Amino acid sequence: MAPISKECDFLVIGGGSGGLACARRASGQWGAKTIAVESGRLGGTCVNVGCVPKKVTWNAAAIAETLHEAAAYGFNIKETAPFNFTTFKHKRDDYIRRLNGIYEKNLEKDHVEYLPGRAHFLSKNEVEVDLHDGGKETIRAKRILVATGGHPNIPNVPGAEMGITSDGFFELETLPKRVALVGAGYIAVEMAGMFHHLGSETHLFIRHETFLRNFDPMIQENIVREYERQGIHIHRNSSQSKLEKKNDKWMTLHYTDQSSPNGNTLDLDCLLWAIGRSPEVEDLRLDKAGVKQTEKGHIIADDYQNTNVEHIYALGDVCGRIELTPTAIAAGRQLANRLFGGSQYKDARLDYTNIPSVVFAHPEVGSIGLTELEARKNFGDENIKIYKTDFTAMYYALMPPEDKPPTAYKVICQGEEEKVVGMHILGAGSAEMLQGFGVAVKMGARKRDLDSCVAIHPTSAEELVTMK
Repeated sequence: MAPISKECDFLVIGGGSGGLACARRASGQWGAKTIAVESGRLGGTCVNVGCVPKKVTWNAAAIAETLHEAAAYGFNIKETAPFNFTTFKHKRDDYIRRLNGIYEKNLEKDHVEYLPGRAHFLSKNEVEVDLHDGGKETIRAKRILVATGGHPNIPNVPGAEMGITSDGFFELETLPKRVALVGAGYIAVEMAGMFHHLGSETHLFIRHETFLRNFDPMIQENIVREYERQGIHIHRNSSQSKLEKKNDKWMTLHYTDQSSPNGNTLDLDCLLWAIGRSPEVEDLRLDKAGVKQTEKGHIIADDYQNTNVEHIYALGDVCGRIELTPTAIAAGRQLANRLFGGSQYKDARLDYTNIPSVVFAHPEVGSIGLTELEARKNFGDENIKIYKTDFTAMYYALMPPEDKPPTAYKVICQGEEEKVVGMHILGAGSAEMLQGFGVAVKMGARKRDLDSCVAIHPTSAEELVTMK
């Protein structure tokens, strides 16, 4: 066994949002001697190939939408040059590099020792790190957190390696002329919307009739219909059998779908696989520590982030539970409080109920709580009351009917008190809107609490406090 080169109170494996939040809280607020190990760029998926660059790209797509919509308001905008995707991409990269630097400075400020390298377990309290500079460190830690996140899946299809994943999306130097996305989750839906509004001919291949199938049916129906109205090609009930090279720039996808059950082909210059993610655990050697995993490889952790091994914890995407950045951050801070904050925090943990989420589609989608189907199953039809509305937001009032996207809201209430157990919104501004209403739902708001709030007029959000 290698000699111990470092010892600490707390070792955090993974420098993504959850791991860094936990490390900084443990060291900066509670004084625990903390070491953080990261094999990639600081910030993890969210900062580098996820939420942050995605939202920047969504902003660009939203500007393209606004330029198109401006004509309805009397503006005559002439494009003197096409959208320069390459310039945009390089500016986005510069922004992310600045964030990487800020993250490293924050670790230094909170006295967290940062080791760039790849970690693996030697035992339940010892970890070896293969440093990027070629060296090695062997660390003995009193407590260890695994927060290594996940990575995109690639299917077992001939030629699949010619496609990209969401990681590769952020490496594109030019905008594809014709792109296919395979998947029905929020990553596929968001990126399909961005490609389309930035100017790519966009094809979305899904296995069933709708996408975002974990969302309320109202969301599914409206967003699918809206994507088709916008001109995105949706291939329902599809499967892909082969991807082959056509020439230096183009490839051919072989597939079946609802309209081509006997098979068809599509030439394209970019294919993006968005078929799910797997936990980043391949070389952690969790067996050396005795840490239990699910069949899919996720680390099994309870509500307090405890694994089956005492003093080893896990949180975030590596656990496969509510894979959202703010969830990992909140769980990480609560874990640090519980481990190092003293008796007042002995029961600290994240409450995983009623966590709001949004999809930066076009238009945006927001959701918190139960879907209508889940609510009826949990409480019974007789104990559920549904309030819903759909309308055209005032912003689109001057546009021709065929250019008006939908706005649709649903509030799901339970029992005589009409407690709000679900809220689902689709339309412009939904992401910002849901953050505020999410507080109300988390606090146990009832329908009459929403009704008691005087509406702000004219807004779309006022519909949520005036539903009948």
